[in-house]
Amino acid sequence: MSQARVLVIDDEPDIRDLLSMTLKRMKLEPDTAADLGEAKAKLAGEHFDLCLTDMKLPDGNGLDLVEWMQINAPAVPVAVISAHGNVEAAVRALKLGAFDFVSKPVRIDDLRKIVQTALRLERPDRPAIPSGNDGRLVGESEAITGVRNMIGKVARSQAPVYIFGESGTGKELVARLIHESGPRASGPFVPVNCGAIPTELMESEFFGHKKGSFTGAVEDKEGLIRSAEGGTLFLDEIGDLPLHMQVKLLRVIQERAVRPVGGTKEMPVDVRFLSASHRDLATLVAEGDFREDLYYRINVIDLRVPPLRERGDDVLVLARHILERLAHKMEAPVPELSDEARKGLLDHSYPGNVRELENVLERAMAMAEGGRIETGDIEIRGQTPRPSTGTVNVEAGEAPLETQLQDVERDAIVQALEQTRFNKTAAARLLGISFRQLRYRIKKLGLD
Repeated sequence: MSQARVLVIDDEPDIRDLLSMTLKRMKLEPDTAADLGEAKAKLAGEHFDLCLTDMKLPDGNGLDLVEWMQINAPAVPVAVISAHGNVEAAVRALKLGAFDFVSKPVRIDDLRKIVQTALRLERPDRPAIPSGNDGRLVGESEAITGVRNMIGKVARSQAPVYIFGESGTGKELVARLIHESGPRASGPFVPVNCGAIPTELMESEFFGHKKGSFTGAVEDKEGLIRSAEGGTLFLDEIGDLPLHMQVKLLRVIQERAVRPVGGTKEMPVDVRFLSASHRDLATLVAEGDFREDLYYRINVIDLRVPPLRERGDDVLVLARHILERLAHKMEAPVPELSDEARKGLLDHSYPGNVRELENVLERAMAMAEGGRIETGDIEIRGQTPRPSTGTVNVEAGEAPLETQLQDVERDAIVQALEQTRFNKTAAARLLGISFRQLRYRIKKLGLD
């Protein structure tokens, strides 16, 4: 098997020689260029597996080369070498399509990790996400096809990606597919719900701690960030992070290092950061609840996951997929949907998105008879529910007002719990009540 070829572009001979020697020790074949013109000529006429370019060059800069390569050498990942602390330039490089960046002075471990990750990339003629369904990101609408195409593109980069969309649209699934479609697929995927961790435990949970650093720290703990080493950390509902944690997270992303609670030195980490929120982070920035510098650092690439109401007939494709999964789980035949039931599903707007559709179909499957789901088996919030045994109608006498209010309250709490995956802290926030009030209502309504 031939050695992978790496093109090093820098106007300083000493740096070219140093990087070349390092690459040779990694069993790679380096080549060099002293300026932008020489680099373009070599990239146009020869095969390379990776390109490392300095930011400042005699006849241009590394950003010019990154932009040129997206059209003229798109199969070659390019990493930019930038001055230490020049975060703005690094972010611009990532936005233009750079695979990654490394700060000067170049640390050998950082260079080794970038090279190893880049050489695991799929070629663009073998897309990571197939044009059809992958079994999970189901649908053929233009909206979801666009998401699949975007996943294939961002999977080739190490840039932070901010995934946004309404609750229940599948943001974590998109994050998982980005991870599985990229060069970090063999590493861990660590999802974290930022709204579910108590504030007083956040530093220890994220950064880890040293034994004896506080009461109860009976042994060393590596923390969530280090547990994602070599893989991806997915920060769900990042808008829920308190400001003091936002400052610490920004430093980790910029320095690629983490200091455990009670530790005396920072430990390098090799992690890709993906984040998501159903809240508008730009609004939170304007209101002073989210740091602007962190917002621009995590939002190098943004990816919108469309709500179900924008996906047309995908509702029926998804419904079939969900029913097949439920039937397999229940060891039962897959039920058919009547024409009226199909129309009913298509007519609904689904404020709870895919998660709501799953809940609707799970109930419908339990109610259906004879292996066929009729329109009466489908109960959708905001639509007239199917009458059940024991329902009190107007002629028989209206149900007491207190009972009706309890039913409304019960439905609201159940929906909030479902939307937050039964995270009571997040559900209370969604309902606009305190955690203690939610806990009391759950007990009072017999939902615990």
